[in-house]
Amino acid sequence: MEDIEYSVMAAVEEQHWWYVGMRHIAQAWLDQLPVHRAWRALDAGCGTAGNVAYLLGDYGPAYGLDLMQAAVQLGRKKTDAPLTQGSVLTLPYRDASFDLVTSFEVLYHRAVPDEVAALQEIYRVLKPGGWVLLRMPAYHWLYSAHDRSVHTRRRYTNKEVQQLLRAADFTIERSSYINSLLFPLILVQRLIERIRPSAPTSDSAMQLPSRLANKLFGAAMNFEARWLESGAGFPFGLSILTLAQKPNHSV
Repeated sequence: MEDIEYSVMAAVEEQHWWYVGMRHIAQAWLDQLPVHRAWRALDAGCGTAGNVAYLLGDYGPAYGLDLMQAAVQLGRKKTDAPLTQGSVLTLPYRDASFDLVTSFEVLYHRAVPDEVAALQEIYRVLKPGGWVLLRMPAYHWLYSAHDRSVHTRRRYTNKEVQQLLRAADFTIERSSYINSLLFPLILVQRLIERIRPSAPTSDSAMQLPSRLANKLFGAAMNFEARWLESGAGFPFGLSILTLAQKPNHSV
């Protein structure tokens, strides 16, 4: 990810509809797990630690790891939770250290050439019966200028994400496309971008939009969170959310 993206992330992730909405969507499933305050959680690929602060507030002790020192430094200004610079391919934690690992838009990155190897590391640091909540970008044909700026290696289908988790010996609990209500809008935007490519710019795609747009888009994400909480899912979307478990019989 370009440095400007980390600076923007740190500045807007407490307010931007996408970051806030994605936390609500994650919470829709996490709140249905048998969570208690003794749980230990890791956000693998934590960026500037907005999600670490959220996990710490709602789900017990939380830790964060990110490959980029710039992200870790910015994150330490937001939370007292332990943040470590490191790779999801070689997690610097003991076996069976965590009850929950989250990884949001991380394994698609060019710095992670082998998703299964990263998932096997997550499997290793999870306790038997522990959970992973994974979010990945959907549909490679949606690849855009924003993907280039954040160093996207590939995008996925729901089936492909589930196959990767099963290859690492996880059991799939739930999986759904998300960010679905805004899919038509983003699709049109991507088509326009391909027909009339804009000149390269240093501006981030994740700048905070107008107050009205932020509120409307946030309302769409909140509706999705409630829909997912009810047990329903979406047949398409801009991202894929998958909840999987390390079997209890693992050692």
